Amino acid sequence: MREYECMFILPAEADEATVGTAVDRITKIVEPAGGSVGELDRWGRRRFAFEIDHETEGYYVVLRFRADPSVQAEIDRVLNIADEVIRHKVIQLPDAALAPPEVRGARSSRAPAQPVRPAEPAEAEPAEAEPAEPEAADQSSASPAPA
Repeated sequence: MREYECMFILPAEADEATVGTAVDRITKIVEPAGGSVGELDRWGRRRFAFEIDHETEGYYVVLRFRADPSVQAEIDRVLNIADEVIRHKVIQLPDAALAPPEVRGARSSRAPAQPVRPAEPAEAEPAEAEPAEPEAADQSSASPAPA
């Protein structure tokens, strides 16, 4: 079993019955397959970043559930044909999200020990004057000029 998160957008004027219908659609797929539906987070009415089907706002809902990987395809299929769902996205949560809180706080071997801080600029030192042309004092090492 894996843990998933499904976010779906309903029409802005969605009421409790509309949200319940969408959640029931997911529950009827997950539970018969041996999964379980977890927490439901209602974000509420939010403005879209861009217009979708001539609408500028929608009602956002996030639902967590545990199920086999085959269930995700069925949820995508059902939410695509659901009239009340404007958009949806189902993602698999990383394993770190499944760990107990005391383990999540522990550092992994890949994480740096200290947070990365930007390098502080070094103090500007006065530049020494360099000669514009090399000195011609040592003529012995110079190659002969072509004739």
